[in-house]
Amino acid sequence: MAKADVPMSPVNPGAKAKEVLVIKLSALGDFVLALGAMKAVREMHPSARITLLTTPFFEEFAKLCPYVDRIETDGRPEGMKATGALIQRIRKMNFDIVYDFQTSGRTKNYFTALSRSGKTPLWSGHHERAAFFHDNVERGKMHSIDRLAEQLEVAGVAPGGRWLGPSAPFPDLSWVRYKLGDTPRLQPAYFALTEPYMLLIPGASEHREAKRWPEEHYAELAMRIADAGIMPVIIGGKAEGPLAHNIARREPRVKNLVTRTDLFQIVTLAEKALFVVGNDTGPMHMATLAGAPGIALFALTESDPDHSAPRGPKAPVIINSAPTLKELSVDDVWQSVRALGLLPA
Repeated sequence: MAKADVPMSPVNPGAKAKEVLVIKLSALGDFVLALGAMKAVREMHPSARITLLTTPFFEEFAKLCPYVDRIETDGRPEGMKATGALIQRIRKMNFDIVYDFQTSGRTKNYFTALSRSGKTPLWSGHHERAAFFHDNVERGKMHSIDRLAEQLEVAGVAPGGRWLGPSAPFPDLSWVRYKLGDTPRLQPAYFALTEPYMLLIPGASEHREAKRWPEEHYAELAMRIADAGIMPVIIGGKAEGPLAHNIARREPRVKNLVTRTDLFQIVTLAEKALFVVGNDTGPMHMATLAGAPGIALFALTESDPDHSAPRGPKAPVIINSAPTLKELSVDDVWQSVRALGLLPA
């Protein structure tokens, strides 16, 4: 092939982009871990209108996020008709570039459907025909933050052409308090909490029992924490209601805030918490990203901490693991609590 016939590599439009689409559908932990990548996209395209395609659960949170301008919540349409309508809308928007941070079979199908028109926007993702194809065969074994950093590198979004180690696009949740203001509902006193307090996050996927540390273990840990003069506070969703009730029944000094906190309040409570202990679940990621020192409990038969462990901007995150969490003792976790060096003398 003559030199003149060599196809040119795609070029990221950068500051020239006017319309940009970011796709991130779920789950909570993965969504917040992608916020660093969204910030990098915002900085890459400072003049663009950035649309986030997501699901209804994230609408309220995303509306305040400074990295996006428009929110579309039908990222998981049901049925062929609704899917077709979504593809048509994406096509008509004439996006300069699409960043697929979900990289699932569903979103690969979106690219395939768009390509049938003969013209697709520049696409960053895991589709073989994408302009910016993240083709690392080990991508499924990478931590979300590191995987997204490498995907951004392929798309030309990186300082000096590459993110290096700790400089990878790390999620920053400090905008939550800035956007909402330091209102009473974001303060510990709003929930009648007194400092020092810590957060317990006993929930996890209902269908993955091995990922849940037994409630009696949480109750015993809460007792030890309360004996040390620290208020244990349980947070979680509706599914954790019975679990939290049983923990609080075993240890009455626990403050039960299950179903009472929204995503913004999880962030701001974590900012002032002494530390947090929880299973491998979304709120645990939010708490450590907000700055709370953490102890994360992992069932190795269910997930690999190397791929999905919570990370914090500065405070340490200690991983306690066992094949299933029933095999992890209270003494093991208590030793990690003491290792944080935060207990009163």
